[in-house]
Amino acid sequence: MNYNIRGENLEVTPALKTYVEKKVSKLERYFDTTPVADVHVKLQKQNSDSIIEVTIPMPQLLLRAEENHADMYAAVDLVVEKLERQIRKYKTKVNRKFRQNGSVKQLFNNNIESLQEQVAQNGDPSNAEFPEDTVDELDVVRTKRFNLKPMDAEEAILQMDMLGHNFFVFSNAVNGDTSVVYKRKDGKYGLIEPE
Repeated sequence: MNYNIRGENLEVTPALKTYVEKKVSKLERYFDTTPVADVHVKLQKQNSDSIIEVTIPMPQLLLRAEENHADMYAAVDLVVEKLERQIRKYKTKVNRKFRQNGSVKQLFNNNIESLQEQVAQNGDPSNAEFPEDTVDELDVVRTKRFNLKPMDAEEAILQMDMLGHNFFVFSNAVNGDTSVVYKRKDGKYGLIEPE
């Protein structure tokens, strides 16, 4: 994996860079072969919080996690744990759903039990247990249908705020595409558009 580590409002020291690379490279053990991927890590300092965002785009899968913590090193540990949970959850779903060769499941290491033993022997018990039966089912519990009114992004944000939602789907009046506006954790707004 190739690492692209950048800092916002902080200097990425060699020690911090090494720590991030060491921790994120632990994710390679979940794959049969080391994935060819660019790992994008954004470290930033906001007030007294350290924020880390890790994005790993791969051909059939996008891994992304973000964590806030007072200590940057603790935030790195937490974001790696979150990514591990995503991989285990996704692997379990894929293995249940797809049983043919050539599917996404071929990305992942199929021998989780031996991995658990290796981690336990190396003295890192926090990562030693990966119970696959605790993975939540992704059940759709409600379906909602509605007409998309053509509007611009600003009007969609106003509609979203008026409804008290944290996202809003609308038909973009400028280009006719279906778009989504959403409220970010920092209180600002984001816009998702199709390519």
